[in-house]
Amino acid sequence: MSEDQRVARNTGEPPTSGGAGAQRWADYLDWVRGDLAATVLSLPYADQRTSRLPSGWTPLELLAHVLPMEQRWFVWGFLGEPVAEPWGDWADGDPGPASRWHVTDGVTAESLATRLEGVAARTRGVLRDHPLDATAATGGRFAEDPPTLEWICFHVLAEYARHAGHLDVVAELAD
Repeated sequence: MSEDQRVARNTGEPPTSGGAGAQRWADYLDWVRGDLAATVLSLPYADQRTSRLPSGWTPLELLAHVLPMEQRWFVWGFLGEPVAEPWGDWADGDPGPASRWHVTDGVTAESLATRLEGVAARTRGVLRDHPLDATAATGGRFAEDPPTLEWICFHVLAEYARHAGHLDVVAELAD
């Protein structure tokens, strides 16, 4: 990744005078989510599918992972609605320690980025329609002690930020 690309990646952060509360969370989730997708899309096809880390994941697998991850938290978790294949990002459908992320043949970064925008729209709707102090539904992902929507926002933003940092390293190693 060139120095110009690195500098460009640090643009687009929501303004300090922007929306507050749920709008601020939506803006930051959009920014980090979009940055992650753009980074994967900027890689050549072969680099999207090449692992450069001991854990073995590829940038394409990371992009495929964040779709169900976000749905697990906002749709299945907060709303309590069923999600098709909530663990579909994992090779054996189980996020256990021996498992790893998986992408089926024929899936492209472009198709994943398009699907991710649909997930993002759903998340923005959840944030628009529910107060941050609302407690997640039980019966979906949570049987007891459900978190608040704000806790879920913080968790998902932190997960995206960790993944974006990992992807930064992978993109630099691909240069």
